[in-house]
Amino acid sequence: MSTKQIIMNFTMPPSLDDITVLAAAVLESLPEELLEFCDSLALAFDEFPDETLEQELDLEDPYELLALYRSGKELAPGVERKTANDDDMLMLFRRPLLDMWCETGDDLEALLRQVMIEELGKYFDFSEDEIEDMAERHYQGML
Repeated sequence: MSTKQIIMNFTMPPSLDDITVLAAAVLESLPEELLEFCDSLALAFDEFPDETLEQELDLEDPYELLALYRSGKELAPGVERKTANDDDMLMLFRRPLLDMWCETGDDLEALLRQVMIEELGKYFDFSEDEIEDMAERHYQGML
């Protein structure tokens, strides 16, 4: 069995635009069990988490946060929806992602896919085993 491997060559670190294009492609290729929750999910990008977010999440280092799912509204106090709507977004942070990319030496698209699966899987209450299984599967329709 042969596998295709996409190798991305960058002479400069990937820009926010580059990460945006990669993340949009990854979003379309996520495992079906995640895609059913992400029909109206928006992607948002920033260099780093802002100070407010750092304080809210009690981060010691802004490089700790690679992605964050933000739900638009609660149905009632303490009761959140478990499907995305137009107000929901997955925030991705470029510099922490690039730092991890350099640290691991993994393909950037594969790393981005892993991060997105883990963040969405946790938010939508998948077990650690289910998240690991989704992350280990090949890119649906991409290989």
